[in-house]
Amino acid sequence: MPASARLVAASLLSLLAAVLATAPASAQDAWPSRAIRFIVPFAPGGSNDFTARLMAPRMAARLGQQVVIETRPGAGGVTGVDIAAKAAPDGYTIALGTAGGIVIGPLMAARPPFDPTRDLAAVTLAINVQVPVAVPGASPYRTMRDLIDAARANPGRVTYGSSGTGGLPHLAGELIRIAAGVEMVHVPYRGGAPLALAVLTAEVNAGLSDLPVFMPHIASGQVRILAVGAPNRLRFLPDVPTLAETGIPNIDTNNWHGLVTAAGVPTAILDRLQAAAHAALSDPEAARLIAEQGMEAAPGSRADFTALIVREQNRWRGAIQSAGIRPE
Repeated sequence: MPASARLVAASLLSLLAAVLATAPASAQDAWPSRAIRFIVPFAPGGSNDFTARLMAPRMAARLGQQVVIETRPGAGGVTGVDIAAKAAPDGYTIALGTAGGIVIGPLMAARPPFDPTRDLAAVTLAINVQVPVAVPGASPYRTMRDLIDAARANPGRVTYGSSGTGGLPHLAGELIRIAAGVEMVHVPYRGGAPLALAVLTAEVNAGLSDLPVFMPHIASGQVRILAVGAPNRLRFLPDVPTLAETGIPNIDTNNWHGLVTAAGVPTAILDRLQAAAHAALSDPEAARLIAEQGMEAAPGSRADFTALIVREQNRWRGAIQSAGIRPE
């Protein structure tokens, strides 16, 4: 082959190698090129749905593509998170999971649909929110002690509802029941809004869910909050005692909601999702609305959120074992 031909061939090979080397980066640079699917793992009307709907348009403005809400309730939030875990690792499917949906639900399943540390990529923690014990406004139970005494006097006849089997509110209710040494019947609902309605209509004697679903009904007297599982009284509810004050210590009912996607999504795409989520949560109007609901915006690093998931796995695994709850 003449020298000139060899030179041309070498040049073409070098050019091809350069194109191939930059193709993945170019594809990531172009991301997103279509709408992003945002899974809400609970029925409309709850705090998870509220937060996602605040975040979606603000994330869309940052990313330059639509962020489309898709409601997929079930199994205490596990169903929706599982969709994200099994999606293609391209960043086009995200979910706003909760402590229940990401950590507790899989721990309570005999055959977990996913492993949160293996099958999910943490994007960012989004919010922290307390899960109180609530009763109907006309309930004869004025205090947590009243509720416990009624359950002790009527084994298996007092009911408590939660926003889904396997969620943090469900497990918190079980821990309270066991700590108090009483029998209460758990009634699961498909999200916070249906649970709040059940409390309002006295379909259940008590209910546990994220505080925001009860907030509109507290001032009107339609719902009464008996206790919160926080270290200190909440600034939103200064007159409501902690569980420890009512004689039930060492139960933390703080819930968290965080953004996740499938494991294997490229770091550059995770960075863009995180930046968009942080921008949404830091928007002054969004932050104000979140605070008005009794929640706290809590954006942070991926590493911190990943570490939180691992800590929560250890905490709730121990709680499930100590409570004697068997995987189903």
